Amino acid sequence: MAASKSTSTRKPHARRIFMEELALLREESGMSLAQLAERVRFDRSYLHKLETGLRLGDEATSRALDQCYGTGRHLQLLWKLAKEEVFLDRYKRFMKLEAEANVRNEYVASTIPGLLQTEEYAREQLWTALPKDEEQLEERVAARIGRQTVLTQEGPLHLRAIIDESALLRRLRDPSAWARQLAHLLEAASRRNITIQVLPFSAGLQYLLGGSLTILWMPNGTSIAYEESSTTGELMEEPGEVEHLKLSYDRLRDAALTPVQSVAFLRSLMEDNATCEPSDRT
Repeated sequence: MAASKSTSTRKPHARRIFMEELALLREESGMSLAQLAERVRFDRSYLHKLETGLRLGDEATSRALDQCYGTGRHLQLLWKLAKEEVFLDRYKRFMKLEAEANVRNEYVASTIPGLLQTEEYAREQLWTALPKDEEQLEERVAARIGRQTVLTQEGPLHLRAIIDESALLRRLRDPSAWARQLAHLLEAASRRNITIQVLPFSAGLQYLLGGSLTILWMPNGTSIAYEESSTTGELMEEPGEVEHLKLSYDRLRDAALTPVQSVAFLRSLMEDNATCEPSDRT
């Protein structure tokens, strides 16, 4: 009996291909899990979880297995595809939850939060991701700016954004565009549903430095956390993990400037930026 169209055309997931390839290579090598564990110096239970899809592992593990099986970079490349797939799936779920949330607490270490960026800022940042052409760049800019409607819709999202001082000292190439971004932040801070705080260098080291954290508060009273770097993201819904990150965020908030102090800080940056702009000469 021929397979139905829905199953015959369905593409296998990269993670499934990765786990099945691991099991196949070990079977073809004639090694047991215990023998493989001894050879690559990884725990047997860990290797079993890789072959059954319970764990994805890391690049170092894939490299060691490639060397063991003599497969060049085959498993490393499959692992990268699987990792990207997991990231995209988690990000899609995050986007769905983001649209449903009524409160959002966010910390961004190196850039202005996407929900508070101007088009000019978004375009300059996304350009550094090397889009294939101008059309793709504009699509990405439109998608990022389009997400900001959650702040202006009826029953808007309540946003608290903690912005690291380093992000506010990394100006756009065009001083006028940077002035408009600072003005946009000040306008946003004046809205009832938006609170902006600046984390100054004087606050010293903090647990969340080096990454970005978003905590979403859902209408049913639950909350989820999303940690993100420039290339990876981790969605956490387990209550214990989320509570730990909420506590870390609270400590970060306490170390930041107050909302009033943060507005004054942004105004001082605008004044400094104005002195850097070249004067018009006729």
